[in-house]
Amino acid sequence: MHEFELIKNYFQKLSTKSPCALNLNDDVFFDKKNKLVVSVDTYIEGNHFIDFKNPELVIKKIIRSSISDLICKGVKPKYYFISGSGNKKSFSKSNLSKISKALNQEQNKYKIFLSGGDTVFSNKLSFTITSIGFANNIIYRNKAKISDDIYVSGNLGDSYLGLLVLKNKIKLNQRLKKYFINQYFMPNIQLQLTDKIKKFANTSIDISDGLLADLDKMINSQKLSYKLFLKDIPISDNLKKVLDFKKLSKINYISNGDDYQILFTASKNKMGIIKKIASNCRVKLTKIGSIQSYIEKSSIIDGKNLQISLKKQGLFS
Repeated sequence: MHEFELIKNYFQKLSTKSPCALNLNDDVFFDKKNKLVVSVDTYIEGNHFIDFKNPELVIKKIIRSSISDLICKGVKPKYYFISGSGNKKSFSKSNLSKISKALNQEQNKYKIFLSGGDTVFSNKLSFTITSIGFANNIIYRNKAKISDDIYVSGNLGDSYLGLLVLKNKIKLNQRLKKYFINQYFMPNIQLQLTDKIKKFANTSIDISDGLLADLDKMINSQKLSYKLFLKDIPISDNLKKVLDFKKLSKINYISNGDDYQILFTASKNKMGIIKKIASNCRVKLTKIGSIQSYIEKSSIIDGKNLQISLKKQGLFS
């Protein structure tokens, strides 16, 4: 059963008396009166990360992907809680030392503070992160408007190629191998945009499941569709080199999840301020398409102005 179907059928009705839950159809809980914003994410070995051979890298990936839920809403993360289930092997003294060091590095980088959590014995390794921030307002899902431009921050696809490298499904030289693995474990989330994104975004989401899957989620309660242009979807120079050299298709690499970039829509008259903020913050913000009426079918257009058919929208549902 798909996540949204599960929530709608079994849990949505339980939140009707809690408007701060946003009908369980957003990335966060938002208590406007108390300016409280909360996000919860769970990560399981074998699903959200391959193994625990590099615990320090896994923890960094988990922390960054968790706080990106707040960042894309225009909220600075401040506190986080971490709960873990595992056994003596996964939580050995060596691994715990690496985890502690990695958490300290992430705290210093993003100015966040460990504030609690829990541990439980289990042969299945998993982590649950609760991230907390404070804000007067947030950027909601399902607030896109017809003719809005669609933007994305950073580059897409590096993380997916890093995953393929880790799974030994693609061979690269050592320099590229290191680059893509680092992009998989340590996504470049856009903290510097947190205080700026509310100035131009009508709706937003972080790209975790994949560009198309998350775009669908961002407008899932609206009678809208979208048109994207493949040539405009940003990828890194390193990814372009690999795709060109190995004769691989760009479309197979830009919507497979774990990018943790910000996907948002904005009115056309915001183009100037978006360019200015992107320049000032030294962040890549790229227009990749537009929102349109649901009467027109959602589409992605290639360089020859032909519609592309996609069988897979993201890694995880």
